[in-house]
Amino acid sequence: MSATPIGYAWMQEQLDAPDFLGSRRARVAAVQSLQRLPDGALLVPAKLAPPQQWLDQALFAIKHEGVHLGYLAEAVRRIDDASVIQAFVLTPNGTYLRKLCFLWEAMNGRTIAGLPDPSIKAAYVSMFDEGEYLVGASRRHPRWRVDFNGLGHLAFCPMVRRTPALQAALKRGVLREASDFASSIGPQMLDRALSWAYLSETEGSYAIEGETPSLDKTKLFARLLQRAHDQRELNEEYLVELQNAITTNPFDKAVQFRTEQNRLQSHALGAAGVTYVPPEPDLSAELMQHLMHLANRRPPNVDALVHAAVVSFGFVLIHPFMDGNGRLSRFLVHHCLGQSGALPAGFLLPISVAMKKHEQRYLDALIAFSKPARALCDVTWAGDEHYSYQWRANADIWFRTMDLTEGVQCMVDMAQTALDLHLKQEVEFLGLFDDVARHINARHDLRGSDLATLIVSIYQNGGRLSKNRRKRFAERVLPVVLDDIESTVARRMKGVLLEEEEEEVGDD
Repeated sequence: MSATPIGYAWMQEQLDAPDFLGSRRARVAAVQSLQRLPDGALLVPAKLAPPQQWLDQALFAIKHEGVHLGYLAEAVRRIDDASVIQAFVLTPNGTYLRKLCFLWEAMNGRTIAGLPDPSIKAAYVSMFDEGEYLVGASRRHPRWRVDFNGLGHLAFCPMVRRTPALQAALKRGVLREASDFASSIGPQMLDRALSWAYLSETEGSYAIEGETPSLDKTKLFARLLQRAHDQRELNEEYLVELQNAITTNPFDKAVQFRTEQNRLQSHALGAAGVTYVPPEPDLSAELMQHLMHLANRRPPNVDALVHAAVVSFGFVLIHPFMDGNGRLSRFLVHHCLGQSGALPAGFLLPISVAMKKHEQRYLDALIAFSKPARALCDVTWAGDEHYSYQWRANADIWFRTMDLTEGVQCMVDMAQTALDLHLKQEVEFLGLFDDVARHINARHDLRGSDLATLIVSIYQNGGRLSKNRRKRFAERVLPVVLDDIESTVARRMKGVLLEEEEEEVGDD
């Protein structure tokens, strides 16, 4: 026999709504007190389980599970005025009831009948607990003395839970680390490292889409990335300009946000292959207005990387264009970071390189929302490109309140990986390259292009020169020179300082 769901899990089953809860579900269990499991599940003793009524379940959820605006929006539409008034009479200043009443009136678009002036005397209460969520600006509503402190307004309020893993990652401060690193390596080395970063970020972003960009595409996208630090607000005109710049097929170039329905499709044909249906065109255009406002006005005290992640994942899930959304969403990470001033001018973290390296992690962050959201729309296929879409009632609320926790966690982790595993390693390689080149040029005479190719090849092969490479260069590089280059790279990879070797030779 299955456990009795309560709170948001009860609402989800009653609504037959998409499951945006995952393992974070409350259920009745044989326990003596409330117990939170490592996976987020909440075990509730039978004596504390609320009655099977919308108001009671909603109050329980707000108190013990936090605020999930999507489920609460659906719940308050099913609670009549009389039930709210009856609860209010019992606890007129109750914290959780005031939150519920505020949402009831906001979602139903009217005040509670028979309650013209609640005359609340208690202190203001925050809608989102700052210990549990990343919050935005304070927006005080005097009628219920509720401070709506979400990352956005009710019309578009993405949510990010303050998980232990996210807390730990944010505490490390990757943007601060990146700035310190940039100032520690000197301008010349930084310029070389950033040249690599811009090229690699371009190739990585295209690779995620399964493309290998031409030289012209690579140069164009790299130039766009360099513009990310230009102080320019996002608007529809600018995003269309960016979309046109990364789109080569003239039929795919947009003139505005899309006016037709799009979809994400797997290799399977027909409706069975549709993996995600973004919001319908009118809703998409509206949500983009809210997203652009959020992008241009970072909430106070919100980390710049968190802000960039919310904008990036929000954009790709809204999918405002028929083509180019993925690459643009990753560009927006750099745009938001560039606007924030949190990184040195022109500095770029090759986040797409890390995402490609850990592509499944990136895809998992996307499907954390897109997979359950697929249930919001029934798709019918009539052959070829003839699809029809039937949205369930109030489907818009889920797009307005998307939980982007997994996306933010992924972005913060990828930024750290981009710095530690990619950018710092590239700087280490450049230092090795310079040392080896200087060491070999002092002893042998060979073409600079040959030496560069050999150093890179030996480094990438773990300090060994392959037989094929040795044969290829045998006609113009003496075997003894090849041996010297190989051993020099290998020694340098082991941490041997070649300058000390040169000093010892000089002493002899």
